[in-house]
Amino acid sequence: MATLVAYHPAWHGGALWDDEAHLTRLDLQSLTGLWRIWFSLGATQQYYPVTHSVFWLLNQIAGADTLGYHLLNITLHATSAFLVVLILRRLAVPGAMLAGVIFALHPVHVESVAWITELKNTISGVCYLGAMLLYLDFDKSRNRSRYFAALVIFAIALLSKSVTATLPAVLLVIFWWRRGRLDWRADIAPLAPWFAVGAGAGLLTAWVERTQIGAQGAAFNFTVIDRSLIAGRVIWFYVAKLIWPTNLIFNYPRWRIDAGAGVQYLYPLGVLAVAAALWAIRRRTRAPLAAMLIFCGTLLPALGFVNVYPFVFSFVADHFQYLASVAIIALVAAGIIQAAARWGFKGTAVETAAMLIVGAPLLVLTWHQAGQYTDAMTLYRATLARNPASLLALNNLGSLELDAPGDHVDEAMIHLQEAVRLDPQYVEAHVNLGVAMQRRGRFDEAVSQYQVALRIAPSAAKARQNLGLALLLAGRREEAAPYLLAAEQELAQSNEPEVHISLGDSLMGQKRPVEALAEYERAVSLFGRTAAHSKKVVALRVRMGEAHNDIGVAFAGAGRLDEAVKEYREAVHLCPSAAASQNNLGYALFQMHQPDQAVTYLQEAVRLQPDYVVAETNLADALLELGRNEEAIVVLTKAVAFASGAQSPELQNDLGVALGRLGRLEESLPHFREAVRLKPNFENAKVNLRRVLAVLGGRCLL
Repeated sequence: MATLVAYHPAWHGGALWDDEAHLTRLDLQSLTGLWRIWFSLGATQQYYPVTHSVFWLLNQIAGADTLGYHLLNITLHATSAFLVVLILRRLAVPGAMLAGVIFALHPVHVESVAWITELKNTISGVCYLGAMLLYLDFDKSRNRSRYFAALVIFAIALLSKSVTATLPAVLLVIFWWRRGRLDWRADIAPLAPWFAVGAGAGLLTAWVERTQIGAQGAAFNFTVIDRSLIAGRVIWFYVAKLIWPTNLIFNYPRWRIDAGAGVQYLYPLGVLAVAAALWAIRRRTRAPLAAMLIFCGTLLPALGFVNVYPFVFSFVADHFQYLASVAIIALVAAGIIQAAARWGFKGTAVETAAMLIVGAPLLVLTWHQAGQYTDAMTLYRATLARNPASLLALNNLGSLELDAPGDHVDEAMIHLQEAVRLDPQYVEAHVNLGVAMQRRGRFDEAVSQYQVALRIAPSAAKARQNLGLALLLAGRREEAAPYLLAAEQELAQSNEPEVHISLGDSLMGQKRPVEALAEYERAVSLFGRTAAHSKKVVALRVRMGEAHNDIGVAFAGAGRLDEAVKEYREAVHLCPSAAASQNNLGYALFQMHQPDQAVTYLQEAVRLQPDYVVAETNLADALLELGRNEEAIVVLTKAVAFASGAQSPELQNDLGVALGRLGRLEESLPHFREAVRLKPNFENAKVNLRRVLAVLGGRCLL
């Protein structure tokens, strides 16, 4: 209950950084998809089939409602805390309940519990601790059923998250701590299969991280000395955050590793010095050394000796020490209870008091920390407040601002420009910055950003696609063609609706409306399947509206006005604030000789965008068709004030016609003359001018 309360701010937290890669995709939501989760390497971001099966099941039950995911995460975490208590009691470690409370409420675990992606941490944590508890029973009873049950649960832990491969080594440390020695037959031989299975899982994960996720390249080019310096500092960092959990950040600064800086050697040397000191006192007590060995050993996959993708942004993350923290927590809890006993305070009341004294502030800290996980924007802004140079937060916040309802392009641009300034090789930030510039109509600058991204990563499909679109929008069609053609095949297979919208735009620009229509319909289909399950409903409806509007344009261009009107109506329904859709629907209805209906939509388009000259012109034409000349004059007078270029002669002529119909010939005359002056070959305006002059008794000089 205390854990549920502490994590209440995150109960309804939305999707964060890579949650979308873990939440079950559309193509995996069937029974066939479940089969692929288990038997198709690459179907999921990492090969953790147990974790992704749980994600699959949650999707069947709750869809994209995140409450179920969070409650399961919290419940699993509380279960792990309960297992910690049982294990420590089995091992006769003082302060077992205190250790359980600290583990449950420590704010360093918020990242593991409040972040949906880290369901793999909490599932594997329960299995890891459950397997440990069963194996301790086996160690006492030598009951084979306990051994095989423990091995099965260990395998499930590995299939949830492979960092649990350290369990057999941890068990050996526990046996050494209890007995002062290790026996080959009783201690080591039974765990040999565990080491083998664990090593296999670890190697597979390392290969996936390197080849599938991208944990390779310049960001990972470290020597053995560099990696030792990283490991030493990582250990001290995690101990410090456990002892004094302040300034916890989703993405910590990435240290600069310099083998030539003598001060950096103090970290690994300090670890070795502590280990030597604890070894020296082992005859008096082995507990501190055992705790240190378990802590460092459990951290081994995250110490820098193996490449993991998050190292691109930081060498440390709170969720990396989820299981390792148990050793230090148990040592501290035992120390508190033993110290109290030396002062004469004994019994359950002492431990209860310690639980309240330590647990209450931890609960408050966890509540506060969990509040940062309510949504991605909140988390990234909180991260930047403490780590302004966080590339991850700068890029991801900028990307979110580009997709957010309303106009946040300028804010996005600030964050993305800072990201590329800090890391000129950051491909994703260059692409997102290009999108921001494209949204502002700065197409040449967008082109430059995409070109930089492609120079860094020639295979970046998104950069290639966007470069083609930006060149197209900049009027550089010949340059755009090869990029768009190269991207089409790979883009057509995408399950991302935005990709199909962009591909449709490019096809329209190439005057391929039939193919463009297919892409828009594909995008609408994908949007339709995801909109009901997404918290981005507003943004999705806007894009769906844009897609239907573009489909309508394609139909109108093909002369299929009935179908165009149907699409425009859907666009207006989805996004009533889109002036272009309102205008297109009105104009299509006008073309179908329904001026009374057209007026309604054209008036709304003008209301939404007062300087929308095209809509004002269409509205005036519809009003004139209905004989509502006075209203047409008001609209045209306003349109003339906004108009420029090729629009002006037509508007001047239309205004003259409207005035003439009301018998206001003297007022119409200057408008016809202006139309002819602006466009000397404007025959319709010339004819109207002659007629007015004739009626007024003037002499035609043209």
